[in-house]
Amino acid sequence: MTRYDHPGTRSGRDEGPGAPVFALAVAWAAGIVVLLVTEYVQATLVYGELAPREGLDTFAGRLTLVHLPNALCVAAAAWAAGRFHRDPFRDRAARHLVAVLTVPVAAQALNLALQWERMTVEDLLLSNAVLVVGCVTGYVADRLQEED
Repeated sequence: MTRYDHPGTRSGRDEGPGAPVFALAVAWAAGIVVLLVTEYVQATLVYGELAPREGLDTFAGRLTLVHLPNALCVAAAAWAAGRFHRDPFRDRAARHLVAVLTVPVAAQALNLALQWERMTVEDLLLSNAVLVVGCVTGYVADRLQEED
């Protein structure tokens, strides 16, 4: 009988010095996968099928067809990262925020770096607003599920 067979003892995967980093890596991987899948669906379905080119000429059209779906993608990625960040590491607020927010913030930084020359002030402001709204929504959804 090992010490892991006794009730109340910690499992071996929670003891190593790299366990918190591995928990973060798993959360980030989940966030990346969800972000890629949702952005792919958005790009193929919304941009390819639903969004006429004329619809993107107005502010309301861009908000409805670009920025709101992006907020949903960011929220889903933040939520997934939060869900995959496992106990006991998710109990520390700072560590859990790093797990939840890293993928959306890194994706935003990459997006800004790649499209900096083509961005307008509206694009910059709305994409950062989308980041904040999506991150807050994903984090709150994760925490609400924690209470259940």
